[in-house]
Amino acid sequence: MKLSKESQYGLAALIELAAAPPGAYLQARHLADARGLPGAFLPKILHKLVRHGILRSLRGGRERGYALARAPHTITVREIVDVIEGPGLLDRCVFWSDACSEARPCLLHDLWKEVRPTVVEALERVTLTDLVKGSRPPRLRRAPARVPSAP
Repeated sequence: MKLSKESQYGLAALIELAAAPPGAYLQARHLADARGLPGAFLPKILHKLVRHGILRSLRGGRERGYALARAPHTITVREIVDVIEGPGLLDRCVFWSDACSEARPCLLHDLWKEVRPTVVEALERVTLTDLVKGSRPPRLRRAPARVPSAP
């Protein structure tokens, strides 16, 4: 599965908003500058997130900009990806999505069917709070790689 630049920019902007004080409204220009994102493209992504209840927007008056519509610990990466990429992204084959289906499976179709639930669970468990902290929930942490001992 390959996420688009749109998802990358949306996640980066949401992390910036989640790190801001609760209830703070930040302008798209600020979010773009803070995260090194293209300013012209970001408002389109932010409007999509507003329409789906992840963000709130204020226009006019003293305060303008975007704020999280809910607490960051309630917003999952899966929800964000579904809004930006569209539902069904995780149902498609990650290897040859345009040439693979249940009726015409690719060579690695059964492998994706086996690991897909783990990927979906991980995206459903990781929240904006986890991304701000730069961490993952304990269940998703991997044990350190073992270094073979010298003979």
